[in-house]
Formats: sequence, C-alpha cells, structure tokens
Amino acid sequence: MTGTRKGRIIFHVDMNSFYASVEAAFDPALSGKPLAIAGNAEARRGIVVTASYEARARGVKPPMPLWEALKKCPELIVREPDFGKYRDASRRMFQILYEYTPLVEPVSIDEGYMDITETDTEMTALQLAEHLQRRIKHELNLPCSIGIAPNKFLAKMASDMKKPMGITVLRKREVKQRLWPLPAIEMHGIGSKTSEKLGKLGIHTIGQIAESEVDYLQARFGISGQRMYEKAHGIDNRPVDPSAAEEFKSVGNSTTLPKDVKDTGQIKKVIMNLADSVSRRIHRKEVYAGNIQLTIRYHNFNTITRSSKLPYPVSTRKEIFEAAWQLWNKYWDGDPVRLLGVTAMDLVEKGQAYKQLDLFSYTKDLKQEKLNNVVDKLRDKYGESSLLSGTQIKKGDGSDRSDLLRDKKKRGTSLEKDFMHNGLFNEEE
Repeated sequence: MTGTRKGRIIFHVDMNSFYASVEAAFDPALSGKPLAIAGNAEARRGIVVTASYEARARGVKPPMPLWEALKKCPELIVREPDFGKYRDASRRMFQILYEYTPLVEPVSIDEGYMDITETDTEMTALQLAEHLQRRIKHELNLPCSIGIAPNKFLAKMASDMKKPMGITVLRKREVKQRLWPLPAIEMHGIGSKTSEKLGKLGIHTIGQIAESEVDYLQARFGISGQRMYEKAHGIDNRPVDPSAAEEFKSVGNSTTLPKDVKDTGQIKKVIMNLADSVSRRIHRKEVYAGNIQLTIRYHNFNTITRSSKLPYPVSTRKEIFEAAWQLWNKYWDGDPVRLLGVTAMDLVEKGQAYKQLDLFSYTKDLKQEKLNNVVDKLRDKYGESSLLSGTQIKKGDGSDRSDLLRDKKKRGTSLEKDFMHNGLFNEEE
C-alpha cells in the first residue's frame, strides 16, 4: 500500500538476546551455543547480563549469578560485555530503521518504535516487517522480533509474543482474546511490586484489570491505575516521538544552604543527604545510574558541574555519595559554597544494568537493596531526616541538622528530567 494508511500502524522492533547475538555475529563459532554475557568471566564470577536462547533453554536467565548459571549449564560459554561493540551494532540497526521513516523512537540500545503509517512503499505492513527483519539479519547477522499494532503498547506486547525472529500482528479487536487471559505482570509497565499489590486486590490477569472500575484503580494507583485500565482495553494514544531519545534522562536534587559554607564536615553531610534522596528516587523508578554529576555554586554565584562515568551502574546511597564525594575532593577550589546538587545520569533499567560482582558482593548487594527498601518506606512516611546515619547528623541538640538537612519541601530542588537518553548515539567522554 502506498502513502497514507487507514489508521496508525506502529512497529516495535526488539533485538533478540542482543548482547549475546552481537557476540555471535562477531564470532560465528558461538552461533547456536549456550552463551552468557557476564562480568569477571575468567574468574567465573559476576552476574549474567543476557544469555542466548540456547542458554535460556537450559535455565540460564539474567540477572542470575554466574556460578548458578554454570551449575545449570556446565558447558556455558561466558563472555564479558563489550559495550563499544554493542553501541556500534545498535547505531547500525537504527540507521536501517531511519531509512524507512523519520518517525523512529529508540527506547533502549536494542529496541525502538517506528510509525510507518505514512511510509511510502508498495509493501503491506507485514511485508515491510518481514523485509526489515531479513535485512537486519542479512546485513548485521542479528535476529529481531517485530510487533505490528495500531499503538505503541500493543506493538510492544506483540513483539514479545514470538521470539526469536518473530513477527506478530496484534489488532485492538483481539485484545480481549489474546491479552486478557495473560497474568497482570505480563502487561508492559507492570513490575513485580505493582503485580503484588494487584494480587492483594484480587486482580491477577489483564482481563481483571480491564473489568475493574477505572476509579477503583485510580484510587489505589493514581494516574498509573488509569493507564493500566486503558492499556488493558488496548488504548494508547502516545505518538512515536523521535525527540524523546535526544533528551537527557536524569534524576537529581540540589539545595541552597542557609549560609555560605566551607567546612568540609558540613559539606559532607549535605552531599550524603542529597545522595540519599537521589538514591531513593531512582529506586522508585527501578533504574541504575551510569554517571554521577556534582553541582557546586560558590558564594559569588559562579557555578561548576562535574561528572564521573562509572565502571558499572549504581543505585545505592553509598555508591552515589562516594562518586559525588570524589568529585568534590577533586574540583572544590576552597571557596565558600552556597548551593550543592547531586544528579544521577545515564539511567538504565534494572534488567539492563551490569555490575561485576563476586559471590560475596552479590549477596551483600541483595541485602543492601532490601535494607534500602525498608529505609525508603520509613523516610517516605516519617520524613527525610528519619533514620539518617550517624555521620549524616551533627552531634548536639539538632539545631545544626535543621539548618543543613531541611525537610523534603524546603531542602531540595528537583533536577530531574524524565526523558529517555540513549547513550548509543553519543561517544564516550
């Protein structure tokens, strides 16, 4: 069909087991073998970032500890991540998509949406998807699945239905038959915590979400409840937005101090508190940060921002503080300071985060995450200053703490920009 089609047609192009597939494309000997991408491969430590479908068939799935993966599949081939290689493959993949329409919205290094409604081609939507899939496989030797639907949500759900090398058409009139029987957690956008909360309400399937009263869902989940209800009915009016990938995704907080400060002990407490706030916010978003930025505004209003790319994505208050404190020690010029800010950048979803862990740090991180969740809930309930560690609170009657560690409303200015940033289009600094 040539020119404008009747109704929107959206593709969701999802690369299959991307990191493992890229490694196999570079080394054909890996093709068809159980392959896992993980840190500290030679030391047989770390966590599995992704695995080939042959490895998944043996029970190897991210984010499994590598020792467990090797126990399930002793013949597992392990490679350490090569992100430069993956970014290059991603660029080439998206370049192919852009040849057919400018309406391409990358949402991660290995997936993106295309609006092909007005693509000028003699091919039908299904033929175009088959053509794209064959071309990506032929030119890049990489498999992908493509979902075809009238909106982004349905296209995303469709691309997950057949992997690897699947093409699935999902029409709005098929939602009741094909989506409603699925568990609620399989709805794109519903994580384990939301699924657990839905279960406590007696809602276990997408169909039960659809059959609930929208006001009931809104009362318990806010705007997310309304969106769940709409998605369960196949409604999603979001456009494919190419500019979304050009914005920088970050979460940060800054605070103007009650008086100019140059005492490093007081500065340390402020940075600790800012790191704590940023950590809690990225936990709520279920993301990790690959870059930490520190903002320093001096008494004369001169302002500097300095950032540090991290060897692996982080999320804990301790990790964020340590990165920010290193920046402070490196770049502070000794003059009094009137404002400080800490920002987490290069955000990635938990499932895409990579960290080199040994057996002990893996267990420690799991315990730390559970502790963080408990502390976060208490702070959300009782305020920012509750449960601050001893090094964050100045000894005495608390008057100094009230100056430097103000409540949530007064203390911080949000530096957050809730947009998707794709580092795949930017060279490493």
